[in-house]
Formats: sequence, C-alpha cells, structure tokens
Amino acid sequence: MLLRNNWYVAAWASEIEPSAMVARRVCGQALVLFRTKAGTITALEDRCIHRGMPLSQGGECEGEIVRCPYHGLEFDARGVCTKIPGQDQIPAGAKVNSFSVVERDAMIWVWVGDADKANAAAIPSYAYHRDPAWVWSRDTLEVNANWQLLADNLLDLSHLQYVHRKTIGGNPQEDAQAKLSATRDGDRVLVARWLVDLPAPPFHKAMCGFAGNIDRWQEIEFRPGFIQFYSGATDANTGAYEGRREGGMHLRHLHCITPETETRTRYLFSVAHNFRIDDAALTQRMHQLAVATFLEDQALLEVQQRRLAEDPDRALLDTRNDVGTVYARRILMELAAAENGKA
Repeated sequence: MLLRNNWYVAAWASEIEPSAMVARRVCGQALVLFRTKAGTITALEDRCIHRGMPLSQGGECEGEIVRCPYHGLEFDARGVCTKIPGQDQIPAGAKVNSFSVVERDAMIWVWVGDADKANAAAIPSYAYHRDPAWVWSRDTLEVNANWQLLADNLLDLSHLQYVHRKTIGGNPQEDAQAKLSATRDGDRVLVARWLVDLPAPPFHKAMCGFAGNIDRWQEIEFRPGFIQFYSGATDANTGAYEGRREGGMHLRHLHCITPETETRTRYLFSVAHNFRIDDAALTQRMHQLAVATFLEDQALLEVQQRRLAEDPDRALLDTRNDVGTVYARRILMELAAAENGKA
C-alpha cells in the first residue's frame, strides 16, 4: 500500500547542489531534483516528453533549466519546454510533469499525489536541525522492504535487546519490565516506554558516565513517513518520570521513511544530541553506532520482507507491544481509503 497524498523527504538539502541533478523515486513516481541558479529546488518527472529519456541520466542543469541528454530539449523549473533544438515553434502544452517541493529543516520534501491537496503547512517542523544547542549527523539507507515494516520496527522497541545485542540492546529481563503507553491523536501516534530505576546499559555508561541505576525513556511520535524519537536517561529517582529531566543524556532521532516502491524504501535518518556538543569524536562515534544499529534493522527487515512475500495474506499475531503499530497501520489504511475514494 502506497500513500501518494502525503509529504515525503526525498533527499537531504545538502545533496542537491547547484547545477546538479539527483534522481529519486517516491511512491513509484520517478523524479529528478535540481537546484536552479537562483537556489530554488525543483522536482520534475524524470522522463522527457520527446522519447521518454530519463533526464537524470546524463542531463545537464544550467541556470534555470534542465536539458535532456538525448536530443537537448530544455525545461524550466515548472517543467515547461523552453527549447527544442532545430525547431523554432514549441507545441502548446509541451511540459514535463512537475511536483510540489519544499526545502525545510535541511530536508527536501516532495508531494507526488493530488496537486490541489499539497499543503506545505502540513509539513512537520524539526527544530533540532537548526537549534545551535544540538549537534546532529545524518545518513541514508536503501532498504529492500515495504515502508510499513520500517514503521513497525520503530514503533515496537521490544526488539532492541534481541536485534541489537551487539550495539544498543539492554538486558532482556529488565527491558521486559518497561512501562508502555500508546495513544492516537488524529493522524499521529504517540508511544512512550519507560524503564525505571534499572542499571545503566553499556551505551549509557560510555556516553554519560552513569555509575548507578538510571531512569530511561523512549518517546516516539509517528506520522506517515516521518517518525520522531526522543530518548534519554537521568540518574534514578531524580524526577524524570514526573517530567524533571535536567542533565543526563538526551537524544533526538529522526526517521524519514519514504516508499520508493511496494518493496523498496529510502530511509533517511539523523541523530542529534545536546550534551558534549563540542566533542566531534563523540558525535562521530554516536553516528557510527546509529548506522551500525540501523544496518542490523535493515538486515532483519529485508529477510522479513522476503518471507512475508511468500504468503502476504496470512494473518499475523499482535502482542502487547504492538499497540502503536496497530494505530499507525489503521491510520495508513484510512488515509489510503480516502485517497482511493473508498472512505
């Protein structure tokens, strides 16, 4: 199930340099992204109207136009054909499809659905990419799995102590004691997990030097294609559970889940922290750990995708930890039904 009427992150803003093109696919739609000389980001269909050549395959971006690599037709930022070599008259309506695109918070957002429904005000804000109190790093993975499997994985963190034993996983017996809550708010899902007054895992000891027991939290906000993750820890019994979270360790993870096809997903993520922000080595270490962790997820999800494809209609069991996942999938089903006129 692909949801076209939704904003997705197609690229990091830093990937789209002037006079260069980047090919992307969102919900099956082939796109070419480029930045004009004026700095404007444009998203066009990656298909020339003349002979169907992908513009991104050797095409050129100059000033305010992109040029097809096959016969040299040129298109402006709206997709309108402005030049056909050897031909003075350009047919009316000669145009490559264009798509709404917004550059915000170091990300390039695109909308490939009904153009009349593209409301930029609906794009979630992410202040941690522009707040000087936080330092962050980013990366991208190509995952050969359905985008909903990635969302499932992030909404049910009971897998941490099994999948991530070598990276961030904790003690299985202790992790099973996590206090769990999940609520739905419109098209958002909020999940919270708390591990109270338990020994600090090795990761927490290494990052912040915790010596005794700690209180840990994991708070997740789901929107279709966009998941914010806030995790942290303070010394036990200092009030974190009641809302007093001064000091300690605070992490913000962003997960942008962009479906390319039914079985391939572009996974863009960033890792931000607000402690020891001048320690470049720490930032690099945390980035490497995040990448290692998400590669563990990728390997698991790709195997899961192949097995599910063998019998896609077979029912699956939901457990206590799947409340947030169930809410999220219900939201996607409702939005897809509305998009297809079946609501």
